[in-house]
Amino acid sequence: MQPFSDPYYRRDLATVHHRGFSFHAEACAPGILRLLEPVLEQGGLVLEIGCGSGLLTTELIGAGHRVVATDASPAMLHLARSTCPDGTDLRLLTLPFDDVPVADAVVGVGHALNYLADESAVEQALRSMARAIRPGGILAVDICDLEWGSARTAMDSSGRVGDDWAIVTRYASPRPERYVRDLTTFLRNEDGTWRRDDERHDNVLIDTGRLPALLAAEGVDAEVRSSFGTEQLPIGLRALVGNRVTDRHGAAGEARR
Repeated sequence: MQPFSDPYYRRDLATVHHRGFSFHAEACAPGILRLLEPVLEQGGLVLEIGCGSGLLTTELIGAGHRVVATDASPAMLHLARSTCPDGTDLRLLTLPFDDVPVADAVVGVGHALNYLADESAVEQALRSMARAIRPGGILAVDICDLEWGSARTAMDSSGRVGDDWAIVTRYASPRPERYVRDLTTFLRNEDGTWRRDDERHDNVLIDTGRLPALLAAEGVDAEVRSSFGTEQLPIGLRALVGNRVTDRHGAAGEARR
């Protein structure tokens, strides 16, 4: 495994994200759970990519799924250990370098793949994820399209405040395939003082229209959707949903719709 140095979502940003940004996982959960109903009926295993602090993980487990939840941020996994039910299988997984565990479904929200180094790394990760899905299994992840950056050219900054946290974000899109966020977080210490931390997130944006063909080469019949269910995703964020229709040797598998 490649060492995970200078990770995204260090302790303070992970905490702020958990306390103030749960709405995305909550909105996506019903649609993903509906897609996963065939997996639940057969007692299959769900692999979650980019589980963060365990917001979607908790929904999956609450619905009765067997789950392996993974993230590349040690700070996020630390939070997930206190958020998820005892005994939840939480693992550090750094794409595209680590082996992806075999499962009956691969899911993820929070556009984790856009944090990889470049388009080639995203494609490598998607291939690994597709190969890890058993025949008839399901893929359901979100990913930022090129439209994510083009739709936000007029947005230069934003801020949010909670009872014991605040975050200020500055945005830039230096190239059509790049979207940069400079994030400053403030968290209240136990003694009432505040501490500050800064992170820079450099996201790669993808022409998602190319992804179904890439996944088809790995035996996954996928489509790019505007949502997982009835939720409304932000402009430029896509739901990539599919089924593995063949095994690694090309034999037909039972598609789960």
